[in-house]
Amino acid sequence: QVQLVESGGGLVQAGESLRLSCVVSGRTFSFYTMGWFRQAPGKERDLVATIKPSGSNIYYLDSVKGRFTISRDHAKNTVYLQMNSLKPEDTAVYYCNRVDSAGRVLNEYWGQGTQVTVSS
Repeated sequence: QVQLVESGGGLVQAGESLRLSCVVSGRTFSFYTMGWFRQAPGKERDLVATIKPSGSNIYYLDSVKGRFTISRDHAKNTVYLQMNSLKPEDTAVYYCNRVDSAGRVLNEYWGQGTQVTVSS
């Protein structure tokens, strides 16, 4: 099973930026499509962005298009989520996981997530 460690969250004001990181265990990271998810209190976990092994065919949730950028570094087994122009509605716990091309989660286990709180 893939192990995931997310970091980079914090408390920021609206309009500010954060960069989240997710370190993925294993030697086959470069073959995985990866996704970032978020879960706000009392809500379901939503897929925010995905990135294929090549870095192409990126998916973004409509509400984050133009503000968030997903990227990856194969040498570091890490996937990133650059979040700019943050809004209070972006407040959530953010998770990463391995997904298929349709965004379905392929890994049973989740990391601890990283909390993002955006104040107005």
